[in-house]
Amino acid sequence: MIVEYLRTSYAFVIPPILGFFVLSFLCLLSLLRGPRRATNILFAAMCLMGALINLDVALVSILSDKALALKLDRMIYVAFIFSPPIYIQFVHAFLRLKSRRRLEMGAYLMSVSFLFFVFSDWFISGFHEYYFGTIARAGPVFHVFSVMSSFTVFYCLFMLFTAMKATPDNQLRNRIQYILGGMGMSAFLIALNILPVTGFEIYPMGNFSFIPAIFLAFGVLKYDLLDIGVLIRKGTGYFILTAVLTVIYVVLIALFNTLFWEAGQRHPLLLPIFLALLMVLLFEPIRKKVQAFIDRLFFRGRYDYHQLLKEISGEMTSLLRLDQIRQMLLEAIDKALQVTHVCLLLYDGERDRFQSFANRHAPEETCAVTMSRAHPAVAYFKAHDGPLTRSFLERKSGRLHDKQAIMDLFDHIRAVVLVPLISKDRLVGMIGLGQKKSGQLFVQEDMELLSTIANQSVTAIDNARMYEALEKMNLELEKKVEQRTADLCRALEEKDRTQKQLIQSESLAAIGQLVAGAAHELNNPLASASSLIQTSMESMREWDVAQKTRGEVEDDLLFSLKELRRAGAIVRSLLDLSRQTQTYVEPVGIHAALDDALRVLYNQYKHLSVKIHKEYEDNLPDVQGNFANLGQVFINMVKNAIQALPEGRGAVTLRTRSLKESDRVIIDIEDTGAGIDGARLKDIFKPFYTTKAVGQGTGLGLYISHEIITRHEGTIHVHSEAGQGTVFTIELPCRRRES
Repeated sequence: MIVEYLRTSYAFVIPPILGFFVLSFLCLLSLLRGPRRATNILFAAMCLMGALINLDVALVSILSDKALALKLDRMIYVAFIFSPPIYIQFVHAFLRLKSRRRLEMGAYLMSVSFLFFVFSDWFISGFHEYYFGTIARAGPVFHVFSVMSSFTVFYCLFMLFTAMKATPDNQLRNRIQYILGGMGMSAFLIALNILPVTGFEIYPMGNFSFIPAIFLAFGVLKYDLLDIGVLIRKGTGYFILTAVLTVIYVVLIALFNTLFWEAGQRHPLLLPIFLALLMVLLFEPIRKKVQAFIDRLFFRGRYDYHQLLKEISGEMTSLLRLDQIRQMLLEAIDKALQVTHVCLLLYDGERDRFQSFANRHAPEETCAVTMSRAHPAVAYFKAHDGPLTRSFLERKSGRLHDKQAIMDLFDHIRAVVLVPLISKDRLVGMIGLGQKKSGQLFVQEDMELLSTIANQSVTAIDNARMYEALEKMNLELEKKVEQRTADLCRALEEKDRTQKQLIQSESLAAIGQLVAGAAHELNNPLASASSLIQTSMESMREWDVAQKTRGEVEDDLLFSLKELRRAGAIVRSLLDLSRQTQTYVEPVGIHAALDDALRVLYNQYKHLSVKIHKEYEDNLPDVQGNFANLGQVFINMVKNAIQALPEGRGAVTLRTRSLKESDRVIIDIEDTGAGIDGARLKDIFKPFYTTKAVGQGTGLGLYISHEIITRHEGTIHVHSEAGQGTVFTIELPCRRRES
C-alpha cells in the first residue's frame, strides 16, 4: 500500500526539490553578492550542477511523457558532464594549487568527449521504473563517466581532507571543513545516484544532497566564506531549520492522512485529535533539540551578548586611568571570545606613533610593535569603518604594496582580526585578536560585539586621557606655584643680602674716608718732623764739637729720620689703599703693591718667628687695574697667611710669575699654617664667614678680595689641606677694558 502511494503521490520528489532550491539559492547568492573571483564563479557553477541534477531526478518522475523526460534528462546531462572538471578546478583554486593544470585540462577534454554521446543511447538509453519513481538507465559511456565522477569525488575529498589536517591556520581549516562537509558530501551523495542509474534498486542518495547543502549554506552565511557580505545570525538559523522541520511535518501529515483516509472517514474526530497530539508532543521537543543541535554545531562556546556588554560597560565607567582601561579591555575580550591572545595598539600623541600592549598570553614580540600614522592600515580604517579579518584581506584585490603592509601588521601582532578604535573620524587605536582556542571562526555576533566594545572603549579612553591631562595640568600648576614661591623667597633673600651689602659698603666707605682723613692729618706732623731733623743735622755739622759725639748724635738723628720716612711710607700706603677711585686701567706694579702690604703689616709680624720669602719674577709686567684695591687684596691675603701660622711660627711665601702666551700675571700667597678642611673651604668667600675666634675677624676680608679680583676680570683660587698649609692663587690680566 505504501509503495503504491509513493508511486502515485510523488512524495519521493520532495527531497530533490528541496535540494534544487537550496543549491539554487547558494548559486544565486554567490553570483549576485560575491566578488567576481574564480572560486566564487566555480562554486556557483557547482551549485548549479547540483541543482540541475536534483531537478532532473524530480522531472523524469513527474513527467508522464517519457520521450520528453528523456530529452530533458539528456539536455541536463550536457551541463552535468562538466561537473568533474569544474569540481577539480574549484578545489585547486580554493586550496591555491597552481601546479595541476594538466589534470584540469585532461578532465575538461574527457567531458568534451562525452558530448558526442550524451544524446545517444550510449550515454542514457532509457529509464528504470522503481517503486520510488523513474530513474535514467545508464548506457556504456555513462559507466565511463561514472568512473570519472567517482575518481573526481574521492580525489577532491582527499585533497580537502589533507589540506585541512596540514594547515595550522584556524581560518583556513574551518573554511575547508565547511566546504568538505557541505559541498564534498553533496557531491558524494549525488555521485551515489550512479547506483540506481546502473540498475540497482536503491533510492537515489543524491536526493538527500540538500542536507549537506544546508550545512554548507550555514557555513557560507555564518563565516562569509565567499565574501558575499551576508552573515547569518543564530535566530535566523533557528528560523530556517524550524521551517524545514515544518515542511517535513507537513509531508508526514499528508502521508499519514493518505494512508489512514478510510479510518478518518469512519471516525472524523480521531484523525485531527491524533495529529494535534502529534504536534504538541513531538514538534516542540524536536524543535528545542534542533536548536540545541544548531548551538552545538554552529554556535558552541557562545556568550550572553547583552550581559557581557553590560558588565564591560559598568566596569569601564568606574575606571579613570588609561592603563586600567587597557588592562581591563585585554582581559575582558580574552575571557569573552577565548582567543589565543589579544593585542591593543593605542596612539601616543607625544611620540606620534601607535604603541602595542598585549595580555599575558601574547608572544613577547607583539608588545614591541610600533606603527606610525602613515601606515596603510590607518588609511584603510579611515575609509572602511569596521573590523578587518586576515582571510578577507588575503582574498581582497588591490594594490599589493598596501595589502602587503597590512598583512605584515597582522603577522607582527599574530592577529587574525583587527578592530578599529575611531574617535571623531580619527583612528586612536586598534584591537588585534589571535585565533580562537576552540578552532572556530569569528562570526557576525563576534564582530558586532567587538564593534560595540570598540565604541565604548573609545569613549572610556577619551575620558581617561582628558582626566590624565587635567591631572597633569594640576601637577604643573602646583609646580609653578612652588616655583613662584621659591622665586619669591629667593628674591626676598637677595633683597636682604643686597641691603646688608649696601650697609657694609657704606661702612667700608666711611672707614676708608676715616683712614684717608687720619692719614692726611698724620702726613703734616711727619713731614714737619722729618724736615726739622734734616735741618738739625745740617746745623749740627757746623757745630764745633767732638767728632765722636757728633757722630753718635748724627746716627740717632739718621735713625729717627729713617723711622719717620717709614711712617710716611705707611701713611702714603694707607692713602693709596683708601683712595676711592673707580679707575681700573692704571698701571699697577704687583711687586710694589705686595711690598706696600708687607710694610703696612710689618708691626704685626716683626716680633713673631715669621719668615717672609719673596720669589718675585724679574721684569714682571704691570697689570691694568686699581692700585688701592689690589693693595687691599694683598693686605688681606698676607694678613690671613700670618694669622694662620700656629703660635706665630712658620713662613709666608709670596710668589709671582707671568704667562706670556695668555698675557696674565699669577700671584701665589702660600703659608705653612694649619690649613682649611674641605667642609669649610667652600664657604670661605661668603660674606661674614670666618674661622677665627669671636672678636678677631669680621668675615669680610676674603669676600671683599674676591669681589675686587672679579672686578679686575681675574680669578682667585684656594688650595688647602688640613695640616698642610694653604695656597691662594690670584690670576690677573695684564690688559683689560675700562669697566
